[in-house]
Amino acid sequence: MVADELARVGCRFEVIRADRGARLPEAESIGGLVVLGGAMSVHDDAAHPWLAVERSLLADSVVAGRPVLGICLGAQQLAMALGAEVTTGPAPEIGVVPVTLTGAGRLDPVLGPEYGGLGDPDLPVVEWHGDTFSLPHGAVHLAATRAYPNQAFRVGDRVYGLQFHAEVDRAGAEAWEGVVPPSATFLRDPRLVEAMVVGRRLLRRFVELAVGLGAVG
Repeated sequence: MVADELARVGCRFEVIRADRGARLPEAESIGGLVVLGGAMSVHDDAAHPWLAVERSLLADSVVAGRPVLGICLGAQQLAMALGAEVTTGPAPEIGVVPVTLTGAGRLDPVLGPEYGGLGDPDLPVVEWHGDTFSLPHGAVHLAATRAYPNQAFRVGDRVYGLQFHAEVDRAGAEAWEGVVPPSATFLRDPRLVEAMVVGRRLLRRFVELAVGLGAVG
């Protein structure tokens, strides 16, 4: 869905698989950055040396004023790159889960109902994670669940971290079916369609915000 929304507004983009050995670019050479999830932890640098390189790219992109979106592991990488702590949570959070927008979240141009047309401050989203993060210094807290209070944050006006998977469509959920625990069935959850609608709207608002800021071409 990220690719769909970038293509919709005419943005050129490249998918770079650092986990498969692809070289990451320099922050100065890109217009924006989206970092997705993965099965590894941010603390697995020894097994996955690219994680540290990715964090450097995230930090450099923020300093350079690029729009940045981190999703799940990407949000944890972003938080750590900005000096926050990433730790193991109380228990894995898997499935379609309602996140509650904070007061700032309700007014946010990406998550807020006034801007995204999402209405209810409780948004169904797709979760699959076991780690969590503290908020980077100066970050705006945007969303929470009872088990994981830090679900979304914003730094400045163009940098977002989302613990949940806004990018998952039905094909993505189907691909997960044989990997997640049998008790966590995404496809049979009646809220999955609504979660996909929420995710697409969030991604669309982020892309439109990035383009409107003139930072993505």
